[in-house]
Amino acid sequence: MGRGKITIERIDNLTSRQVTFTKRRKGLFKKAKELSILCDAEVGIIIFSSTGKVYEIASHCMQSLLERYYKANEENQVLNPTSEAQLWKVEAEGLRQQLEELRKNSRQLLGEDLSELSIEHLETLEAQLEMGTKAIRSRKEEIFQNKIQELNKTEILVHQENMELHKKINLMRQEMIELQKKVSGGQGRDDQEGGISSGGAASAYDTYDPIELKLS
Repeated sequence: MGRGKITIERIDNLTSRQVTFTKRRKGLFKKAKELSILCDAEVGIIIFSSTGKVYEIASHCMQSLLERYYKANEENQVLNPTSEAQLWKVEAEGLRQQLEELRKNSRQLLGEDLSELSIEHLETLEAQLEMGTKAIRSRKEEIFQNKIQELNKTEILVHQENMELHKKINLMRQEMIELQKKVSGGQGRDDQEGGISSGGAASAYDTYDPIELKLS
């Protein structure tokens, strides 16, 4: 039986990833060495592992190989002035394709252009929509909870202010009652004094001149 097809994707298990890295690195170096010997080619490979270690192999000297590479790269840029424009063109085309793919995915999320999708793709799209809906609902609930907490705080503050106003109103009422008592007491004394003075004036008129009494 032949080996099954291996999916080319990142290996999540750290041990398996390290074992695969070691095996494939040795295989790559072996193939590079064979290519150098069989084809009389200058080959150089530099590998940085996920842990930061550097592995390299060169058919001759890696430093001289890198110098030759930089020199050839500079000459290529001088001889081909349109290379940069071509690179920008390729990058723009890639971005254009990505934009079109994003637009297509957006239309599919809105329920459009679904006729060409397979069952697996539709199920994946449905799962994405469910995840998005759950995230939206969770965010809405979070916002509602925050609003409720803010309203509760506002209600407490308003209640406290209302209590303070009631206290002030009661104090003002007490002050008004005390003031009215004082005013009422003063008026009573004034009425008594007014009666005595008016009586004295009448007796005085009666004593001296009856005409003045009549005129008054």
